[in-house]
Amino acid sequence: MRNFKNVTILLLARGLGTGLAPKAPGTFGSLLGPVLVLGLFWLQLSLPVYLVVSLLIFLLGVYLCEQGSRLLGKDDPGEIVIDEIGAFTIVMLPVFHRPLSADFLWVSLFAFLWFRLFDIWKPWPVRYFDRIHGGWGIMMDDYVAAIYAAICLYVTLILLGWF
Repeated sequence: MRNFKNVTILLLARGLGTGLAPKAPGTFGSLLGPVLVLGLFWLQLSLPVYLVVSLLIFLLGVYLCEQGSRLLGKDDPGEIVIDEIGAFTIVMLPVFHRPLSADFLWVSLFAFLWFRLFDIWKPWPVRYFDRIHGGWGIMMDDYVAAIYAAICLYVTLILLGWF
């Protein structure tokens, strides 16, 4: 039973295997974020339900990052990408109420690019949270980067006349 639990934790923490990419695992994990948010129709939920789901994913991510790090014997293993995936619930906040359409391919691309920029660049306070050890730190730096990305996504969509 314990082995099954550990395998499940690592499978989820590694983003169903996307974190095992030999190069740029965070980027591959980030690709799964918009797919899950859009594919599971979370954008069609009411705002309170969407925020509760986002919070639950965050808390699950803290647990998965903490346990995954422990199992792998590393402080912040690059192969753990649940933080990048979960952060997309924040990145996509500006469009949670919009109907799904062909524009969502472009929206997802902009969301992905903005998020990767801030996740890699790590402006303040993203860098601050990146230095915190354990599941909380692993999750928080990506969620703060996601706030920056959500703001930039919103401005981008306004400039492109999508809003």
